[in-house]
Amino acid sequence: MLSRRETLRALGAAGVAAPVLAACGDADPVGDPPASDSGLRLVKADVSRSAGDASAVADVVAAMGAFATDLWQQVGDTDDNLALSPCSIATALAMTANGAAGATASQMLDVLHVDSLSTYNAGMAALTQELAALAGPVRLRDGKNGTISLTSADQLFGDRSMTWRRAFLTVLAKQYGAGMYDVDFLRNAEGARAIVNHWTAGRTHDRIPEILPEGAVDASTRLVLVNALYFKAPWDIPFEKAATTEAAFHRAGGSTVQVPMMHGDAEGSAVYLEGRHFTGARLPYRSGTLAMTVALPTADHDAALAELLGRGGLTATSESPVAVTMPRWRYRIPTDLRGPLMSLGLTDAFDDGRADFSRMTSDERLHVSSVLHQTFVAVDEDGTEAAAATAVAVADSAVAMSHTLVLDRPYLFVVHDTAHGTPLFVGRVADPG
Repeated sequence: MLSRRETLRALGAAGVAAPVLAACGDADPVGDPPASDSGLRLVKADVSRSAGDASAVADVVAAMGAFATDLWQQVGDTDDNLALSPCSIATALAMTANGAAGATASQMLDVLHVDSLSTYNAGMAALTQELAALAGPVRLRDGKNGTISLTSADQLFGDRSMTWRRAFLTVLAKQYGAGMYDVDFLRNAEGARAIVNHWTAGRTHDRIPEILPEGAVDASTRLVLVNALYFKAPWDIPFEKAATTEAAFHRAGGSTVQVPMMHGDAEGSAVYLEGRHFTGARLPYRSGTLAMTVALPTADHDAALAELLGRGGLTATSESPVAVTMPRWRYRIPTDLRGPLMSLGLTDAFDDGRADFSRMTSDERLHVSSVLHQTFVAVDEDGTEAAAATAVAVADSAVAMSHTLVLDRPYLFVVHDTAHGTPLFVGRVADPG
């Protein structure tokens, strides 16, 4: 089997023309092979990564929550499993917005609930680095060593025939740590697609093996912007595997399915939460700085999620213990976001006659051809593993009382940090079977 380095070298060999790009080349700081090894050139503005603006983080998280609430209402049916990473989607769209101008830029910022893109960029830079600092070794309850993984990576893949504006590359390098691999969409779109998928698979530990399906890019593609997010963490107090039993889960349509149900008790570290539209629980991961909040909507799933993702909703305090019963489950869900984003008002970006991405390049008139998203989530007795990737393809225009919570009907989940309530992953478990 080829190593990741050898595979990228083989994929890079498909390139023919020398790159013509307006920025400085350097080695990839996160481990992809340099140009001398792979035949791929990484183009990146010669600037240091910004520490960002910590004072802007709260507004970034609030905007992310509002955007996620809007998007949620446009995707999926209440009878379907659903999973999204608002953090990943917002990051990929914000990177793209830095290349937009005029009405296209205004629509993108309105959909993202962003007042100032420069402030949002700085807040994203600070938030990304704060979240990265939450990862690392932890001591488990049984005395063994464990690890929390939380990584986010941003990358551009640009056609080597294009000249990209230095200011565009500079802001993405400075605020998002993103460089650009020059690939050959024009003459070898399939080879370029393989490179994008290979990079994304590597950044998500192979949980998102193919963010760009066959046909997603072609000779008209000029740029693909990708965010990849990976998370894995053990529960603060694991569920006892011996206590897991088969039990009925009640689907929205009234039918039931037998699934493995995990059982916690009120002496654990989960705390009870209650809002106007839900009853739920926060289950901390071992570090205490990350958690999963689960919520049984009282009626309206949209209203419950809006309440959770509203400012302060995921950071509300509670001291009431709760015994949680929930299914063990795993799924991977692809979502085409073009239609939902257009329904939210992001129309010009997809219109080859009206899109304005002149801040990216002056070579050609560009438009967004697709926004593709995938999320993987696995929950078991030990903890949670989740990954997400978002690709934007740009083409030429041409303690008090204890409680019990039994999650045996469709419920919501949010994986988030406990300081800001950043919605890393949100979803609905409609059928864990």
